[in-house]
Amino acid sequence: MTANREILLVVHTGRPSNVLVAQEVARRFAEAGVRLRVLKDEAPDLDPSCYARVVSDDDGAADGTELVFVLGGDGTLLRAAELARAAGVPVLGVNLGRVGFLAEADSDALFEAITHVVDRDYEVEERMTVDITASLDGEVLATTWALNEASVEKSSRERILDVVVEVDGRPVSAFGCDGVLVATPTGSTAYAFSAGGPVVWPDVQALLVVPSNAHALFARPLVVSPASVVALEVDPAGHPAVLCADGRRTVELPAGARVEVVGGATPLRLVRLREGPFTDRLVEKFSLPVQGWRGPPAG
Repeated sequence: MTANREILLVVHTGRPSNVLVAQEVARRFAEAGVRLRVLKDEAPDLDPSCYARVVSDDDGAADGTELVFVLGGDGTLLRAAELARAAGVPVLGVNLGRVGFLAEADSDALFEAITHVVDRDYEVEERMTVDITASLDGEVLATTWALNEASVEKSSRERILDVVVEVDGRPVSAFGCDGVLVATPTGSTAYAFSAGGPVVWPDVQALLVVPSNAHALFARPLVVSPASVVALEVDPAGHPAVLCADGRRTVELPAGARVEVVGGATPLRLVRLREGPFTDRLVEKFSLPVQGWRGPPAG
């Protein structure tokens, strides 16, 4: 019986082609007896026949659903992840953007993905998150979380951010930089990768500390225990900064602010449709050369 099944559909409606895709997706789910709900700010861009309910874009948006089905790129999936994590349901991304590293399927496998969902033929894996606390003189300024990374960055382009990096209550290094990222293994292929950090397989439990354009002799990326507390302290005599979580949630940090990052208490659940090593996904997404310059080995 599928009468009581319901899915939250999250769409990057900024592209007209995505809206057309969403309408076809809705039609196929409806034919299978699966109800769809959509977000209030996306509903005006979609034909009313596409959905049964409209919900507010808040922590309760995905409550009671089977999963969150995402049409768009990684930015859209990160938006949907906030809703899925709050409801404790998995998220399935179909990439309609560019690289789409978080997405499970590309556009050419869209209808195959729908079939997997309708047939309940999928696995769910948990991805590590981080919990983040920003404070000043012991007073909490903000708390948030991230799937990919927490970054502390300079708030003014022409200035340098002076920061102290601390692990488990002990200072490791102090330097001027553009910023410092604390990333999860999932985030190792996102902003941290662009900043020169290592690629970490998603089943590895670890925190990455990656300086961005640091002016220091020792400013190498660090890989620390998932149980560690990583702290970034903005120089009290320096300039203000900004905390950014997954490129979505930002907090202004005054000089002297402290940001603590720890392994998250609540993971994000991702739908997996196919088995296969992360290595293959990495090679495919980055179009990595796997044949040496000497050519294939002699057979």
